[in-house]
Order: sequence, then C-alpha cells, then structure tokens
Amino acid sequence: MKIKYFIFLCSVWLIAQNGISKQLEVCSTCPHKTIKSAIENAEDGDKVVVKKGIYKEGNIVIKKSIQLIGLDYPILDGENETEILTVNTSGVTIEGFQIQNVGTSYIEDRAGIRFERANNFVVRNNKLYNTFFGIYLAHSNDGIVEGNYVEGEAAKEMSSGNAIHIWYCKRVKVENNHVKKHRDGIYFEFVDNSLIQNNLSEENLRYGLHFMFSNDDDYINNEFRNNGAGVAVMFSRRINMSENLFILNWGKASYGLLLKEIYDAEITNNRFVENTIGIFAEGSTRVNFLNNDFVNNGWAMKVSGGCLNNQVSKNNFISNSFDLSLNSSAYENSIDGNYWSEYSGYDLNRDGVGDIPHRPIKLFNYVLKKTPEAIVLMRSLFIDIINFSEKVSPVFTPANVLDNQPSMKIFERT
Repeated sequence: MKIKYFIFLCSVWLIAQNGISKQLEVCSTCPHKTIKSAIENAEDGDKVVVKKGIYKEGNIVIKKSIQLIGLDYPILDGENETEILTVNTSGVTIEGFQIQNVGTSYIEDRAGIRFERANNFVVRNNKLYNTFFGIYLAHSNDGIVEGNYVEGEAAKEMSSGNAIHIWYCKRVKVENNHVKKHRDGIYFEFVDNSLIQNNLSEENLRYGLHFMFSNDDDYINNEFRNNGAGVAVMFSRRINMSENLFILNWGKASYGLLLKEIYDAEITNNRFVENTIGIFAEGSTRVNFLNNDFVNNGWAMKVSGGCLNNQVSKNNFISNSFDLSLNSSAYENSIDGNYWSEYSGYDLNRDGVGDIPHRPIKLFNYVLKKTPEAIVLMRSLFIDIINFSEKVSPVFTPANVLDNQPSMKIFERT
C-alpha cells in the first residue's frame, strides 16, 4: 500500500515538474552565449532572459511560445543587412530590447520585429532605431503593442517603411507608443475591432496615422504632430475618433484629418490646431463632427463632393483663415449650433444663441480656387470688403449653407 502511495506521489511530482516553465539566460558568461541557442533549447512556456550586451545574430526566428525578455535593454543589431526578430507562432512576448539597423530593402519589407500568423502576442517597452519597418504585424490577432519607442531615418517615401505596420489583423491594441521619422507613423490596412490609444506620432514623411479598409476601430487620445499630414482614414466604416490632437501638420496639402469614403463615424472632442487644413472630407456619409476645436488653421474644414447627412455641431471655430470651404453649391449636411469667432450677429433675448444665422463661407475662398496667387491679398482691406458684401447679399456663395443657431459663447471642454 505504501509503495502504491509512493508511486502516486512521484507521478504527481513528475506531472507538476512538466508543467513548470524554465528560465534560460543569455550573456557572455551564461550557459547560452547567443539568443538563438537559448531559443533552440527552450520549450513552449519558457522564458528566455537576455542580459545587457550587443548581439549581432542576424535574423532570429521564433517558432515556440516563449517570453523573450531583455534586461537593461540589450542591443540586437541587424548591421543593416537583415530583419531581426521574426515570430511565426502564437503566445509570444517580446519586451525590453533595443533593436537597430535593419537596413533598407527594395524587394522585401524587413522589420525590427515581425509577427506573421501569430496570435495572442505582446510587444512591450522596446526601443527601435533605423529598422526600416519597425513593428510589423500580418494575419495576427488579439495582440498588444505597448510602450515602444520607434524612430526611423526616413528621407524619401519610396525608401522608407512604417513605424507600426498592421495588415489583416483583428483585436489589436496599440497604446502608449512614440513613433517618429518613418513614412507613416502607424499604418492599418484591413484591421478591424482594434484600439489606437495614447500614442504620439510625429515628424513622419507622409501620415502620422494611415488606415484603409478597416472597420469598427477606435482612435482615442493620440497626438499627431508635425507630420506630412496628420491622419488619413479611407474606405472604412464605424470609426470612432475622439480626444485626439492634430497639430502643426503644415504643407501645400497637409491635413490634420483626411476622410475619404467614410461611413457612420464619430469625430468628437478632438483639437485641430495650426494645420493647413483641419479636416478634409470627400465622399463621407453619416459622420458626426461634434465638440471639436478648430484653432488657427488655414482651412478648418474643406468639404468635397459626395458628403451627405453629416452633422457639424457644438464645435469651436476660432481664428481660422477659412472656417468652411465647399467645392460645389450642393450641401446636404447640418452645421447648426457651433461657435464661430467671426460671427458678428447679436443676441437680443440673451439665450446664448445668435438671433441671425451665420454664413461661414467667404467669397475670397472662391477667388483662391480660381487664382491661388491671390493669397497674398488675404489680410487686405479689399478682401474684407468683398467678404462683407457677399455676407450681406450672397451671390456666389451657397445661400443654404448656414448655421441657424450660432453659439454666442465658446463651448468649454472638460
């Protein structure tokens, strides 16, 4: 009876031991001198801990469900010749590395960290420098990209990649990252049910955030600063963009936010400050522009053809060169209930709403369409006179484009 009990205890112990993951260490004096050696000897569920140092091992491929953890930011250097970390299985965590020098390629999308058909992943607190593509996700779902710093050396769009590139993925959280000096800071294509939150994207050649064919995504509390253009949203549905800052996106055709073929979206509680164009919308339907601030932009909003059933309300339009611009006389959207710093009406009953409608479109905007060089006359007395005369007796501007309930006070934001 005692022998049977002893055998039972041994069996339980062996099962328990098999279920316990082990830790493999990598350093110059450790049992494993290279990361590849540690990964080769690891099993699913193990942790590979890499100590401080410089590791030039070329492309490191991970096909086991492990945690790859760096202590004191060990450097993985691709020597401008190769991709550095490639993950082809689920359940992998990569955390705490400095990854650098992937090198430009015109025939393949090399990356500092790549996940290909790998679900349930975490990429956290890494530093990536000169990695062509920084973090590249493809056909990978249910992951977290958090707390990474990704800085490139992009000089031309054709020879540069994106900082965080996500393609054909679902349920990905991109949070608290700082990305700069790439082609696009964050790129989404065919990415659904995902969250971009609390990121800073700056000094990128093309867009701070660029996404296409992606539905049911949320973009919250991000800052897009000094990019070629802030954000481009194309061919997508049910998008929520709130509490973001679009600032200093200047250039001949720089947008804070570009909307093209967007349906059923919420653009709320954002700030558009000192952009060439705050929002440019084309072919966008059933979009609510609510509680946004447009301050010191060239054009606050430019609306092109095919924009129907949109609501523009409770926004602050403050000190923009042009608050609203249209490319046609047809306008089937609501713009009631906004604050306009250029509103010159009155409020005799003191209910906070102007007693006469506001016409936000200036005649000079139409002049600029025909003769862009006329911009040099912008602050002249002559332009003020023609804008005022058109406001009093509209001839060239659409008579139906009115804010019938202009607010007399700026909407305060909490």
